[in-house]
Amino acid sequence: MRWNHGSLELLDQTKLPTTIEYIQCDNYQIVAEAIKKLEVRGAPAIGAAAAFGYVLGAKQFQSLELKNFISRLEHVSEELRATRPTAVNLFWALDRMDNLLRQHLQKKSSMKEIIFSLEEEAIRIADEDKKVNCALSKYGAELFKSPMNFLTHCNAGALATVDMGTALGVIRQTYADGHVKRVFADETRPLLQGARLTAFELTQDNIPVTLISDNMAGWVMKNKMVDAVIVGADRIAANGDVANKIGTYSVAVLAKEHHIPFYVAAPSSTFDFSLDNGEQIPIEERNKNEVTHVLGTQIAPLEVDVFNPAFDVTPHALIAGIITEYGVLKEDYKKSIQELKQKLEK
Repeated sequence: MRWNHGSLELLDQTKLPTTIEYIQCDNYQIVAEAIKKLEVRGAPAIGAAAAFGYVLGAKQFQSLELKNFISRLEHVSEELRATRPTAVNLFWALDRMDNLLRQHLQKKSSMKEIIFSLEEEAIRIADEDKKVNCALSKYGAELFKSPMNFLTHCNAGALATVDMGTALGVIRQTYADGHVKRVFADETRPLLQGARLTAFELTQDNIPVTLISDNMAGWVMKNKMVDAVIVGADRIAANGDVANKIGTYSVAVLAKEHHIPFYVAAPSSTFDFSLDNGEQIPIEERNKNEVTHVLGTQIAPLEVDVFNPAFDVTPHALIAGIITEYGVLKEDYKKSIQELKQKLEK
C-alpha cells in the first residue's frame, strides 16, 4: 500500500499473480469495499488500510460542523469495523484512531489539527508494522540454525503486512541467513492465497518454493520433506489459541502427528487479551460462491449447500512457539502472553 498526500493506493490482490493493478482510494468507502472483497487482506495490512480509510473519512467530512463531523466519523469507524470480523488488527488500529480523536476533542483542537494528527497516526501505524516485521523476522530466524524445508499455509508475507511479512518474513530472514532449502506452499482453498500470493512472493524473491494442493500436506510430511511449519495469525486468544486461515488447524494436527514443530508468527497487535480462549473468537463465514466457483468458473451445482468459514482455530497445545516482535513465546502460553500484555501496558 502507498499513501500519497491524501490518497491511498492498494495493490489489488484479487488480480494476482497475472495482473499487477492498484486501486486508487480517494474515500473511505473504497477502502471498506477493498477490505470486504479481499483486494487488501492479511491482518496487519487490513489494520493499516483501515487507519488510512479513517483518515479519508475525516477528510471527506471536515467541512461539516464539529457535531456532525463526529457523528459521521463514528459511522466511518463502524463501517470499517464491519468489513471483517475475525482479524483483530482491524479493531486495534481503529481503536487507536478513535482514541486519538477523543483526545483532540477533549483538548478542543481545531479541525486542521485533528486531520493532521489522524493522518500522522495512520502513517505511524504503517511505519510501526515495518519495524515489527523486521524484529519478528529476526527472532524467528534464530530458531533455525541449519538448512531446512518449511511448509506454510495461506499468505503471511509482504502482501499481508506493510513490509516483509510475518511467517514469510521469518522465512525471508532465514533464507538470507542461508538456512532455507525449500518452502512448500499450500494452495489454500477456496481463495488460493497460497497459490496466487505466497508462490508469487517467493518466486519474486528467488526463494525455492514448491506449490502443493492442501490435501497433499500430510503426505509431504510423511515422506520427511518438511522440517518446520510457519503460519501467520488473524487473532490470538489469551491462552495461545490461534485463529488463522481455514485449513491451518488441519496442518497443525498433521504436524503434531509427524513430530514437526508448528510455529505461528504474529505481531503483538494480533493478540486479543480480552478472550480467554479460541472458542470465543468470531469466525467469519463468507459467500458460498467462493466454494462453488474457482476464479469465476463454476465447479459445483449452484443449489448445493455450502459451509464456508474463512478461518479456523488451532489450539495452543499444537503450537511450538508464537514468534512476535518481543521474542518467541512458549508454553505456558497463559503466562507468556500475560507477560507480553504487561510489556505493552508499560
